[in-house]
Amino acid sequence: MEEEVSKLPNDPEPEPSSPRGKVPLILVILFASFVSTASAVTFWKYFHGFKSKNPNNGFTPPDTIDEKFRDALNIAMQFFDVQKSGKLVNNQIPWRGNSGLEDGRQENLDLSKGMYDAGDNMKFGFPMAFTATMLSWAILEYGNHMKEAKELEHAQESLKWITDYLINAHPSDNVLYIQVGDPDRDHECWERPETIAEVRPLAQVNVTYPGTDVAAETAAAMASASLVFKSINSMYSQLLLNHALQLFQFADTYRGSYTKSIPQVQNYYNSTGYGDELLWAAAWLYHATSDYSYLQYVTVENGNTFANWGSPEWFSWDNKLAGVQVLLSRVSFFGSNDIPNEENLGLQMYRETAEAFMCRLLPDSSVATSNRTKGGMIWVQKWNPLQYSVASAFLAVLYSDYMFWSNTRTLYCNGKLYEPMDLRKFAISQADYVLGKNPMKISYIVGFGNDYPEYAHHRGASIPVNANTGCVDGFKWLSSTAPNPNIAFGALVGGPSQNDSFIDSRNNTAQSEPTTYNSAFIVGLLSGLLTASSSVSSFT
Repeated sequence: MEEEVSKLPNDPEPEPSSPRGKVPLILVILFASFVSTASAVTFWKYFHGFKSKNPNNGFTPPDTIDEKFRDALNIAMQFFDVQKSGKLVNNQIPWRGNSGLEDGRQENLDLSKGMYDAGDNMKFGFPMAFTATMLSWAILEYGNHMKEAKELEHAQESLKWITDYLINAHPSDNVLYIQVGDPDRDHECWERPETIAEVRPLAQVNVTYPGTDVAAETAAAMASASLVFKSINSMYSQLLLNHALQLFQFADTYRGSYTKSIPQVQNYYNSTGYGDELLWAAAWLYHATSDYSYLQYVTVENGNTFANWGSPEWFSWDNKLAGVQVLLSRVSFFGSNDIPNEENLGLQMYRETAEAFMCRLLPDSSVATSNRTKGGMIWVQKWNPLQYSVASAFLAVLYSDYMFWSNTRTLYCNGKLYEPMDLRKFAISQADYVLGKNPMKISYIVGFGNDYPEYAHHRGASIPVNANTGCVDGFKWLSSTAPNPNIAFGALVGGPSQNDSFIDSRNNTAQSEPTTYNSAFIVGLLSGLLTASSSVSSFT
């Protein structure tokens, strides 16, 4: 994936090794004092809304299936099948076949499964694990919606295809294989995954070469997926949870960025810090275990260090803080009655920051972000810009549902009150933009609508199945003027420029390359908008 990261503030780098433990009493007192002071200067009853006997407040979420979003979801789900590695079962993509069957063999591991990252043939563990976490979250929140669209089992199976790989990539407590293939070599080739003949080396993080960010993200993936499978495959769910617990301990005890341990990956998926992944993993482990020590970890122990309270940041494969804030707001909305005071104060800080993020998304708010196009799309950077639009919209529809079903009528944004429907309208606007309501009048999901990208930057889609090409001679298909011979159904491409323009070209990597995590975001968003939730239920 030839992608630049957005310029987000780096997480502070703590000491090289800092195992979890109790904090001194004085720090708890100082923390509580800080939070109490911060809380006192907010308009609390407005900022957090107030309770009403009528939760609708003039807004009733749709209780019928939106056919446009259902059709888009049906197509978007197919990209996970397009990206599969390994021995394919019930293959629904006629131009895809078995691939990667020897991956991991040099270390006596079966790393044949998993998914290719984007338009290349790499398996990057960091974004792949994030894809699994986001797909898990979408299933946990909107699985009933997916079921209505006949996509729930498909989503669960796609998730398991990744987690099967992640399990095998974690052969011992403090070893995690985080990459299959040489990214530099891979990008010197243009070939279908089915015809790869080059050696595919492995990369790992361990005690000597730590990777807190990737290990913690993988722990988050395992923990969230354990909740997905808890009621349908309890043994598999417990296996995932065991791996999540081990990986989190490894990530937290041996702290260091994986991109410092493995410099080669900096040109592809460079991590700007690992504090967000530690909070993200601990938040998911709290949901998966109900163990208050994980709640203490994200609030009293590490909130001041890593959470960057009060400063909203864009949600992406690299920065999970906005996701942490919304995920922990869920606890604040629905499960905070029995939580100790210190932890509750921390949850309030997460929720305040989540609300500040939501206020910036609302286009007519006085604090609305200027990071959007004239066509209304959230736009942060030129590389894969739709990631930020769709990720923000997914969080917005979640927060809208949390407000509605907790009977929280209003959101206070610098002097103006907003309702859950306002957030939902914003989410719909971003989904509509993706599906064709944009200045280019083009759908950015391949296969949806009458006009969609025909030149997606994707090796497998661009090369005819019967083409006899190797590593280098396949580049003629990259430069071909003909549309892709194979349709990568469901691929959400990078998206338009800041002026809403889009150039449909395979060589326009920033705009035309799809990714698996883009698909996880759009699947979550479309599932949330498909129909109304009957309620927000406990993950457990």
